[in-house]
This record gives sequence, structure tokens and C-alpha cells, in this order.
Amino acid sequence: MNLNRNIYVCPRTKRPLALQPGQVAGDEVVTGTLSGEGTPVYPISGGVPDFVLRDGLRADQSETLSYYENAATVYDDVAHLSFTIQKVDEDSKRRSFIDLLRLEPQHRVLELACGTGRDSVNIARALGPTGRYYLQDLSRSMIERCGQKLRDAAVPVELSTGDACRLAFPDRWFDAVFSFGGLGVFGDIATALREIVRVARVGARIVVGDESLAPWLYQTEYGRILLNNNPLFKAELPLAQLPPEARDVRVQWVVGGVYYLIDFVVGQGEPEANFDLEIPGARGGTLRTRYYGRMEGVTPQTLDLARRAGAKSGKSMHAWLDAAVCSAALNELEPPEGKSNEGKAPEGKNEKPPGGKR
Repeated sequence: MNLNRNIYVCPRTKRPLALQPGQVAGDEVVTGTLSGEGTPVYPISGGVPDFVLRDGLRADQSETLSYYENAATVYDDVAHLSFTIQKVDEDSKRRSFIDLLRLEPQHRVLELACGTGRDSVNIARALGPTGRYYLQDLSRSMIERCGQKLRDAAVPVELSTGDACRLAFPDRWFDAVFSFGGLGVFGDIATALREIVRVARVGARIVVGDESLAPWLYQTEYGRILLNNNPLFKAELPLAQLPPEARDVRVQWVVGGVYYLIDFVVGQGEPEANFDLEIPGARGGTLRTRYYGRMEGVTPQTLDLARRAGAKSGKSMHAWLDAAVCSAALNELEPPEGKSNEGKAPEGKNEKPPGGKR
């Protein structure tokens, strides 16, 4: 970790963290801590801050952490097999994933679940000395191997361990966020995607992907063999988990149809629409009045009368009803001078006329 590149916040409280360096080599912090008001103390070891809140990990995340800690030494020996089996050149295909980010040398980029850096080397090549490259993985053993591959990168590199559902990065900071191969084991995909959008600026490009066999291949021999070998290929696409800020969303299946890629641009809040546009026709109104202006139903006879009256007036059903209900309500709440609603009998119980006759 560099003395001058501390942007970290507490993954739990999102409050800024102050650096307390221990062993320092030049501008690089080898050991130390990061902490803030009301936050845990996060240790730095070997230049890598540890933001994993182990008491907050789900059981499946703990299993994932244990698996990758043990698999790190052999991961690069087998990671290419998914591409080789599909007769796909791994390096060129991975470069095509990175192309979706449309990186520029000065960009600030975050990669999550970077593993041993099989995509990281391509991202680093697209960035320059004025850029920033932050990488995170749940496993310390994996990210250490990733760091070894990036030792000669032109872009400043910062490594950390952490949970993708609780990111230790500030709001609206990154120009691009990338994660391939880890989304399915993030514990809570919807929360992780919300965190990704939180740390990305408006206009940032996001690319995420993981295992999921294309559904039209399920009943083929090709699909049955793959599903039998790897149950992760049965994972559903997390489209429903995308946050409302996702714009221009695109989905594609890659590597022979056994992985998906979702890329989108980060927008501001929910999409905008003109819900107050007057809709022509007999019904009239706007999308907003049709949603918020719903009232209790009436009898079919009353509905027929209203439609006939509206047609006779030349108004849309919305305009006629709005005026009629408004007039009746105002008359009830503020009756004309000389008239009063006080003492009015309850509905259905009319008072007797003088003489006791009805």
C-alpha cells in the first residue's frame, strides 16, 4: 500500500480510515493499520490491507475463502481448462472482455475477485502512470499471486483483501469496475452489485460475468455433459439483481456459451420518464394519474353514467371524473353559502319530512 494512495473507507460504516504506518519502504507501507472513528482496526501485512469482516461472512463465503486459499498454488495450472475445452484462445477472449470497459490510461479502475490476475494483466496494460488500479480478492493467497504478475505495471497498483458485499472504497470514485469469475460466490449478488454501483461514478462502465450455461443448450448433448461436470453452469443470470442505476444493459454468452457477461453504464438513480404526458383518447389522463389516482370502484350503472356524461361533455374520462369528483368533494367539505351539511343524516337514512310522512 502506498502512503499517498489511501482512499479506503470502513466496509461496515463507510467512514474514512486513517493510515497508521508501521514498517515503511520508501512510499510503500509494508505493515500498519487503518482505522477510524467507531470502526474496527484493519491490519496491513505485506503491503496488503485486510478488510475481510470474518464475523460477517456467510457460511458459503467462508467455504469459498477456504477453497481459494488452498487452491491458489495450483489455480493457474487448471484455470485455462474452461477455455481449452471450448477451443477458445484464453488471452484474446479475456482481452475482449476488457475492451468492453473502454479504458483510458488515466482511468481509475477497480477489479473484484481478481484471483491470480488472469484478467488483471490485460487491465494494467490499458492503464498508464496517471491512472489508478485497485484490486480486491477474498483470498490473501490469490491476491498475492496477482500482485507478483503486476510488479512491473506502469499504472500504480493497490491490492487488498475484502468482501465484495462490503467494499472499502468511497462513493463515486471509479471510472470502471470489472469482475469475471467470482460473482456467483459473492454471497449476496444483489448487495454486491449495489456496492459496485455505489463506488462507481455516474457514466462508469461495469463488466461482470461468471459461469452460466446458455439456456437453449440445456437439452443438447453438449449441455448435458457440461452440466453433469460442473453444477455452477446451472446458475441463473442475476438480471433481477441489477440495481436501478444500470443503463444500456447488454448480456452475452461467451466461451462456448458457458459463461455470461453483463455490461452496463452507471446512471443516476432510477431512469427518468415523462409520466405527466397527457395521453390522447377517450380514457385520457397521464401515467402518473392512472397509477396514483386510483379510487374505490363504482357500480356498473354509475360507470355507464360517467362514460355517457364524459362523452357528452367532450372531455376524456379522466378530465370529466377529475372535475366531477373535485366539485363533489369541495361541495361536501365547503358547502356553498347558506347551505350546511351539519345534521345531515347518514347515507341511506334520510330524515322524515314534516308531518312524519315519507
